[in-house]
Amino acid sequence: MRVRFQADANLDARILRGLKRRQPEIDFRGAEEARLIGLSDPEVLRIAAESNRVLVSHDQRTMPGHLAAFVASRNSPGVIIVSQETSLGVAIEELLLIWAVSQAEEWRNRLVWVPL
Repeated sequence: MRVRFQADANLDARILRGLKRRQPEIDFRGAEEARLIGLSDPEVLRIAAESNRVLVSHDQRTMPGHLAAFVASRNSPGVIIVSQETSLGVAIEELLLIWAVSQAEEWRNRLVWVPL
């Protein structure tokens, strides 16, 4: 199955728009659409897991620890942290590459940083 993405509330919305512009068929749900605004990281991880979506975030400070605690008791579709220093173009290209050449199962319980 192809990777489906979930943006958290702090992900730059231009990344989501740029990906959808480049590849309209990509399944990338925004934070507002999933009603994630104001929720805690554990709740965001739970919602992403329930919808089988890899979470995409800029939150490299707290999300890795919350993911480690989360996968101690259940599975996660995975988390991708996009560094704040990464240009929009690089972030879009790398997420597009992940979507195009990998399967959702490859990301289960993994934490990766973009750029790769």
